[in-house]
Amino acid sequence: MSSDLKATAGYSIEEGNAASKNAYHWAQKTFSTRAGKPGEPAQDLAGGFSNEIRFGAERLGIGSDGIGTKIEVAERLDRYDTLGYDLIAMVADDLIVAGFVPTNLSNIIDVNTLNYEVVDELMRGLHDAAQFSQIAVTGGEIAELGNRIGGYPGAKMNFNWCSTAVGVLHPSLERPLSGANVRAGQAVVALRSPSFRSNGYSLARRALTKAFGEKWHEVPYQEPASGGSETNNEQRTKNNKQPTTANAKTWGEVMLAPSLIFSPGVAAVLDAGLPLHAAAHITGGGIADNFRRVLKNGVGAELDNLFAPLPAMQQLAELAGISPTEAYLYWNMGNGMLLVTEPAQAEAVAETLRSKGYQAQVAGRITPETDVVLRVEAGELRYEG
Repeated sequence: MSSDLKATAGYSIEEGNAASKNAYHWAQKTFSTRAGKPGEPAQDLAGGFSNEIRFGAERLGIGSDGIGTKIEVAERLDRYDTLGYDLIAMVADDLIVAGFVPTNLSNIIDVNTLNYEVVDELMRGLHDAAQFSQIAVTGGEIAELGNRIGGYPGAKMNFNWCSTAVGVLHPSLERPLSGANVRAGQAVVALRSPSFRSNGYSLARRALTKAFGEKWHEVPYQEPASGGSETNNEQRTKNNKQPTTANAKTWGEVMLAPSLIFSPGVAAVLDAGLPLHAAAHITGGGIADNFRRVLKNGVGAELDNLFAPLPAMQQLAELAGISPTEAYLYWNMGNGMLLVTEPAQAEAVAETLRSKGYQAQVAGRITPETDVVLRVEAGELRYEG
């Protein structure tokens, strides 16, 4: 990553990965406290998206995440009813890629000064997202922290919102999906993401501020005539019953578009008895960085049929002077999840997802070389293993 982009983004993917690895190292040292007892953690899911805890024969998954700086977009627009989809997507989709069907969620809202109406709107959206994903919200906390919490000036309430979710291992699986069974020659299926989801917003906000000024959220957004995004978003709304900003008229509305929750679709693939060897949730770090977390046998991937980047992502990359190689590291570029399956069942996996209202297609294959290679409209992008 270039130093100029690091300055624009306000953070470093490499430093973030190193800090996360170190934090997990310290956490792993506590696993022995539950060895042979209820709540014993798995030892073989290091680097995954969630972890396993065991209660006798019952295997549960647990994971935590938050919305991040996307919250500022909601503060700017004074609209809070879609953030629940982002909150659940971040944890539910981290669970399902390990084979855990999400069941319960606990959340915490840290605020500067409490505003009842904003909290009501947040929780109404969380309720709707939980209904869609079949999750029960079984715990929560609201903490007023005064000037310890900042955000967009003039907003009714500045806040941070994080959650922890648990899930149960799908009954068709003997053990979590860790990537241990990934082999060269297997197929990769991609699920389309119709939004930025809840990642890369520090870079996006800084790029928009540089291009349009402090009130960038009010600047009109013009979809390219050939983009086709509205049709895709309308289809998503019809089939998945999630809110959408298909008719977004400003950059603020584009950036607030909620995350599509993939967990029900992946659960349907498992329900159908179709083989899954691994799955990756494409969040911060982009396709290559996240996919590598489940490429554990010295293998790589060639992805030559990914979904095209969202028009807004392409425009934003051009506005910020971000190269395609770097854009695919910070944003999902229209691809929210990758599933590894057998070549003979790849199209059946994609069709099962499509039958549930998701856009899915066979995107490539697993290779014996360690590099992750993306062949996209911008050219061949190679990320060394």
